[in-house]
Amino acid sequence: MTLSAIDTHSALVVIDLQNGIVGRLRAGEDTTVVDAVVGNSRKLADAFRTRGLPVVLVNVAGAPVGRTDAARRMPAEVPADYFALVDGLNTSDDDVLLTKHSVGAFATTELDAVLRERGVTQIVLTGIATSVGVESTARNAHDLGYNVVLTVDAMTDLTPSAHDYAVANVFPRLGESTTTQDVLAALAARG
Repeated sequence: MTLSAIDTHSALVVIDLQNGIVGRLRAGEDTTVVDAVVGNSRKLADAFRTRGLPVVLVNVAGAPVGRTDAARRMPAEVPADYFALVDGLNTSDDDVLLTKHSVGAFATTELDAVLRERGVTQIVLTGIATSVGVESTARNAHDLGYNVVLTVDAMTDLTPSAHDYAVANVFPRLGESTTTQDVLAALAARG
């Protein structure tokens, strides 16, 4: 894993850390992995906020209508707080909150315009699911010319093998994979 630098104009983009998705993962596996993803995302968000760098929190509230082989994962009865961001992210009034209706965060939101307006050249990604929302967002960011940092210990997937495949085979083509600690150290070194 490598991280060459944190750009002067970086933004943290957190994907789908919302009650419905995080709750489903916590119910299905060891909660320590999911809790670590939320905790690491919070640490990064706090560090970005402290330095006046943008924090973008993205949730999902729908999906494209096209047919797929995979079954839809949205429950028939959606609890009122399903789309709400999880507790523990320490959200701020300065955060940018976006709701997507697609897999990736660029397709159905104004994410690109928000980042360009702030002069952002690099995005640091965290969230769920590694091989779905995070990967799709990373692909689009790379295609749009952003430097992409993939904080692999601040993301997880529905299965460990899906996470591992994306990290080993897809992410090297899209950006720099790293850890929360390395991003925090690079931010601290910048002052």
